[in-house]
Amino acid sequence: MIDEEAERLLLIVEDDQAFARTLQRSFERRGYRVVAAASHEAVAALLEDEDPGFAVVDLKLGSASGLVCVQTLHAHDPEMQIVVLTGFASIATAVEAIKLGASHYLAKPANTDEIEAAFTKGQGDIDAPVTTRQTSIKTLEWERIHETLAETDFNISETARRLGMHRRTLARKLGKRQVS
Repeated sequence: MIDEEAERLLLIVEDDQAFARTLQRSFERRGYRVVAAASHEAVAALLEDEDPGFAVVDLKLGSASGLVCVQTLHAHDPEMQIVVLTGFASIATAVEAIKLGASHYLAKPANTDEIEAAFTKGQGDIDAPVTTRQTSIKTLEWERIHETLAETDFNISETARRLGMHRRTLARKLGKRQVS
C-alpha cells in the first residue's frame, strides 16, 4: 500500500530563504508536505528521517554546487523526481544535472506551475522542435564559461585561470547575463 503523504513530500534545497518560503507556501497550498534545506549537509541530515518523492534543488547554494545534492538525492531514491532551478542556465550544467539524476532543469524565474509540470514530465518529448537558430559567439562563450564553472565546482578563481582571463573580467561577464 502506498502512503499518499509520502508521495507528496517535497524537499526544497535553496539558500535564498525568502524564495524557499515562497515556494514552500505555494506547494503547501497544492497539497504537498514541504521540508527545506539550505546546504548539502542539511539534505544529508534530513534524508535520515524523511523520504521525499520530489525535490527542487537550486544549482548554486552559496559557494557550493547543488549538483552534489542532486547526486545524493538520486542515490537515496532513484525514483525521486528532482528539478534543478538555476539563474545560471547553461547546456553544460543542464547535462551534468541530468546525468547525476535530475529529471528536469529549469531556468529561474520558474513558477510553481512550471515546476509541478516538470515533476510529471518523466519522459523526453520526441516532438520537441529542433531550432535552426545560429549560435552567437557570445552564447558559445557563455556556455564555455559555465561548462568550466561546473568543472571547477563553481570556483570563480580557478575558472578564470582555466579560461585565461582576469577574475574581475569573469565576474563582470557573469554579472551581465545573470538570470536570477
